[in-house]
Amino acid sequence: MSENIILVDENDTEIGTMPKLLAHQLGHLHRAFSVFIFNNKGELLIQQRAAHKYHSAGQWANSCCSHPRPNEGTLSAAKRRLMEELGFTTEISSAGHFIYHSKVSGGLIEHEYDHLFVGHYDQEVNPNPDEVAATRWITISQLLHEIENNPEQFTPWFKMILEQLPEDSLITNYLS
Repeated sequence: MSENIILVDENDTEIGTMPKLLAHQLGHLHRAFSVFIFNNKGELLIQQRAAHKYHSAGQWANSCCSHPRPNEGTLSAAKRRLMEELGFTTEISSAGHFIYHSKVSGGLIEHEYDHLFVGHYDQEVNPNPDEVAATRWITISQLLHEIENNPEQFTPWFKMILEQLPEDSLITNYLS
């Protein structure tokens, strides 16, 4: 929890660093990433966050999400976290970004400049139980149905990404 994250302005220009928990307590805008991994069937890999996570524990999210460390590139950080959370690496490509602000559990605030990445993977997933409670592949139509019927089971950023994707996003190509 003492890990520092990168504070940014609305242009993603670095303006400093701050301990991760403090940034989430104060709601400061910081750099983050969200990775979407699809298989050959067009299904999305989603993860259920581990029960001991300090916010959004037990909720379902996109394949992988986190924050780059100071002096670490966002793409490098996304690949690092794929291995740390899900036990694999694969090529990923930038798929745009968006800024969001949302209250999450524990009285914390997610305010992120979120870089989106998309990739493809068809082999075994070996999630780290310290990070991930479960994983599953899901069709987009099934995912949207589950979100509609049980929105509390999904993280706020995951729902917002699915609602706000620009039409020219690489992720949108997988969703259609």
